[in-house]
Amino acid sequence: MIELLVGIWDYVIPFLVILTVLVFVHEMGHYLVARRNGVRIETFSIGFGPELFGWNDKVGTRWKFSALPLGGYVKMFGETDFEENGEENQITEDEKKVSFVHKRLRQRAAVVAAGPAANFLFAIFAFALLFGTVGQPYTEPNISDVQSGSAAEAAGLRAGDVVRSIDGSPVQRFEDIKHIVSLNTGDSLEIAIERDGEKITLTATPELIEVTNRFGHVQRVARLGIHSSGVAFLKRGPGAALWEGTKETAAFTMLTLEAIGQMITGARTADELSGPIGIAQMSGEAARGGLATMLWFMAILSINLGLINIFPIPLLDGGHLFFYGIEAIIGRPPSAKLREIGFRLGLALVLTLMVFATWNDIVRLPVADYFRGLFS
Repeated sequence: MIELLVGIWDYVIPFLVILTVLVFVHEMGHYLVARRNGVRIETFSIGFGPELFGWNDKVGTRWKFSALPLGGYVKMFGETDFEENGEENQITEDEKKVSFVHKRLRQRAAVVAAGPAANFLFAIFAFALLFGTVGQPYTEPNISDVQSGSAAEAAGLRAGDVVRSIDGSPVQRFEDIKHIVSLNTGDSLEIAIERDGEKITLTATPELIEVTNRFGHVQRVARLGIHSSGVAFLKRGPGAALWEGTKETAAFTMLTLEAIGQMITGARTADELSGPIGIAQMSGEAARGGLATMLWFMAILSINLGLINIFPIPLLDGGHLFFYGIEAIIGRPPSAKLREIGFRLGLALVLTLMVFATWNDIVRLPVADYFRGLFS
């Protein structure tokens, strides 16, 4: 138990550093676009709850760090310009000019969308930095070895084959094969290969196996049973690195959306969801792996943060954009009552997901095994 408590600090500090950077990036997106559109910013906070320390800038914005470091917010003047009964509070004409709620619809939408957009841009530049310095993982899609008794062997794949596409998706790197197979849930795959100059199409059904990582996370993963000759790192020039960073961000975005879709349909178990504890564990491991590994992890986490926030769930940025879409269609904002109901439902959903993901984290901890042993 003591070792566990001591080890927690190896994860907590990296987690807080990574989360602080990503929250700052997200909120800075809101801040910059809001300022660009003439909105007065009252508060820029990293964290929630009581203020720990802060300062005021020359335009009156309070920059602060708060006690609960799991998030942050930008408070804009005029966000609460409507009373509970939906009637507008009395403010002067000069105040309306810097009030968020009095901005045009497209301006408000741009301010809200800027947070998730900043997270995606961060991921692009993080990948680009890695590809321009450390290099981009690039392995030719050549099969160097086929595992005995594997799905690949059963399908007829051989060492020396070159994979060209899987289910119609082109394969340029061996890493592409890993991405495609990782999302498979037991369905057959059509694999187009090149063998001795001849094009052949084979059908393989990846084997689903359970693996346990060092944190006790049990996951079902798909395996073909093929290997490459090793990973090479290709350094990119500035332009190519930026383009490859954009492609990598788009690829991880699509992979994440597909995985979420599989969880919704039941094809993939929701037990794989991780909450703050799981993310803290991964943050610690990323920090131990060095700066490059930590930056890569931050890019992936930033993509997830951006994606979560554009889901049309009231309380999140996507929920606000959803209401703005309704406003654009009907020509006026939805009623205050409808928005209140929406935000209450959104809060309940977010809290439920947070509790569920955190429970997943807790039952994977060694201390959970200890308590289970007491009652078995």
